[in-house]
Amino acid sequence: MDQYNIITDNSHGLFEERLDNVCHQVKDYLSEEQRSQRTPRYVKVFLSDISNQAALLRQSPLMTELIGSTPCTLIQQSPLGGAKIGLLLKTSDEPDVFTLHSLRLTDDEISNFGSYVQTVMLFDKYLALLKAEGLNMKDHCVRTWIYVRDIDTNYDGVVKARNDIFRQHGLTVDTHFIASTGIGGRTEGKNVCVAIDFLTARNIKPEDKLYLKALDHLNPTHEYGVAFERGVRISLPGKYQYFISGTASINHRGEVINVGNVTKQTARLLENISALLADGGATMADVKYFIIYLRDIADANAVEAYMDNAYPAVPRIITYAKVCRPAWLVEMECIAERAR
Repeated sequence: MDQYNIITDNSHGLFEERLDNVCHQVKDYLSEEQRSQRTPRYVKVFLSDISNQAALLRQSPLMTELIGSTPCTLIQQSPLGGAKIGLLLKTSDEPDVFTLHSLRLTDDEISNFGSYVQTVMLFDKYLALLKAEGLNMKDHCVRTWIYVRDIDTNYDGVVKARNDIFRQHGLTVDTHFIASTGIGGRTEGKNVCVAIDFLTARNIKPEDKLYLKALDHLNPTHEYGVAFERGVRISLPGKYQYFISGTASINHRGEVINVGNVTKQTARLLENISALLADGGATMADVKYFIIYLRDIADANAVEAYMDNAYPAVPRIITYAKVCRPAWLVEMECIAERAR
């Protein structure tokens, strides 16, 4: 089975001290997982200041010894609650099905290109990887995470580039798109404004995928000009796995609701996630973790209190990451699993 764990350190020391604490937590956790025959499959690292922290992180035992060659993504999305670093760590005792490709650009690559061209460049890198393995995006890409610096300014270029690329590769309203989160985030490049993580599944067929709609709660994304699926269920041996895209407080007409009230927005988006899971025969009891993105860090306590009451047992991390519409104060994504 797959396991997901979120590890953070909320002490008040320097980054190096907090990183050392996280290393010890990860070491202990992986020792426990090893006894259950589970090994690391991928790691997402959330940092509060990637420019100053990434080099220290790469030199640490966490990266050189504990994680090693495990696929890993780094992003500046400051973990809230006083942490400087947070990890989402997936382990499993099952055969590898999914591969995480964390693709980044450097300042040397991008010249003065904007978000449209940078998005195209990243998709081109991914398409080249797929071609080398005899795969294609339409059949084998099941999930993306698109991180956009200054999202209020740069998101439109990302949307247009993705729409253009999808049309070129046969992803349309009549076929399908890809589950995704488009969210604020920074990488190490000073002038880089887009980064993308791609999740690839090699040995699945089109009939193994069910796209989740929940049309009584949410409208199709193409109605407001973007190309992603609200969620997807993947049929695997013995289980279903659900990838729920970044979900916010929206109704079936595509309207933002509960404007200005982060608690009510949290309640509505969780209702939307529940409806999406129900489309694929799952419930909120099947959720393995939440990643929560806040536009305003001052809303953290209100959202934390709501989640403590509603889903106290589900691992979560709350990060400072602006959502793609200014009126959305909070967005969440999750993965769920259910036996077949």
